[in-house]
Amino acid sequence: MTGKGESRAAPARPAPIAVDTMGGDHAPAEIIAGAVAAVRDHGVRLVLVGQAPRIRRELDRFGISGEIPIVHAEEALDMAEGALASRRKPRSSVAIACHLIKQGRASALVSAGSTAGVVATARLRLKGQQGVLRPAIAVTLPTRPRPTVLLDAGATADVKPETLVQFAALGTAYAQIRLGMERPSVGLLSIGAEPAKGDKVTRNAHELLANGRHGLHFAGNVEGHDLLEGVVDVVVTDGFTGNVALKTMEGTVRMALAEVREAMTGSRTAKLGSFLQRRQFTDLRDRLDSETYGGGVLLGLNGTVVIAHGASQARAVTSACRLAHELAAGRIIERTRDQIAATRTPSRFGRLMHVDRDPAETSPDRPVDRPAAERPAEERPHDTATTPPDGADIASGRGEPPAP
Repeated sequence: MTGKGESRAAPARPAPIAVDTMGGDHAPAEIIAGAVAAVRDHGVRLVLVGQAPRIRRELDRFGISGEIPIVHAEEALDMAEGALASRRKPRSSVAIACHLIKQGRASALVSAGSTAGVVATARLRLKGQQGVLRPAIAVTLPTRPRPTVLLDAGATADVKPETLVQFAALGTAYAQIRLGMERPSVGLLSIGAEPAKGDKVTRNAHELLANGRHGLHFAGNVEGHDLLEGVVDVVVTDGFTGNVALKTMEGTVRMALAEVREAMTGSRTAKLGSFLQRRQFTDLRDRLDSETYGGGVLLGLNGTVVIAHGASQARAVTSACRLAHELAAGRIIERTRDQIAATRTPSRFGRLMHVDRDPAETSPDRPVDRPAAERPAEERPHDTATTPPDGADIASGRGEPPAP
């Protein structure tokens, strides 16, 4: 509480959202069109990252050149590239955007690029939060009466029981900000509602979640047919299962909408009925359309990353920019850090699963780190993109490197 004559400080305004203009099937035109709409219609502050001449040409089409800052990036991740792209292209637009976040010049990243490439680059550049075993992608499902959060949707295929507990913590923090829930209920995706159902990892994760030591509201197992029923607020699973489930649902929704559209236009009477119900049909289409949800959010890193669908059009990019701004303003990084700290899980060896580094980095097979100058030439890092290219001026929008 504040005393008489004192004023409570207003929350700090988040830094601009860094938009990867070069990622996606329709980049850069649709990406920039969605970014412009986010600025004009919703007041979201952005910085566009990519090949500056192409960005400037697109902005000229909207008569907004010079109004949105630009940071130049020489390279772009191809849609077909996988995890190795993070090292093959150290000066990509995604890598430069991550560096802006580390510098505090951006509060989040929005990209419609290759999911594997974006995840790998973000993990390399932003690093995992203290205690986080693996990151997870959270997506919002259009359930009734309110949306449901599903994670992991594709970031981590192979998990441990303790990892699923952490996913539950990450999903809880995300649902609190995204859906405004004080204490979201968490369900574990399995092949049956009984605790003994599922593989070994799922059964052990159920035991850890059910012991009540994490401060999470665990509601037990949920099955595949429960995903769109809204029986819980957060559904937790591994990235392989979650990605298959998500794409299955997306395909089912597209087919259902196509069937409804065909039924409503198949005859003169049906067309009349559809005309009278057009508002309800539009509301249904918008609720089921993934473009209205902004994409998936990569949780567990020291930075907010929103990954839009690779086929995103301008509308989806606008939604992704708004989502990134909402999460940055809601301090998602701090919220997830607090949740992870509150869910330390004793492992089967009696130790707390609250590590400071990625387990891959602490593997006994990994060589001991030494200063770069002391390493043989073949072991020295080749990644020199620690700063945006010379001449990248976020304040004025001048993003091209100087002439030689």
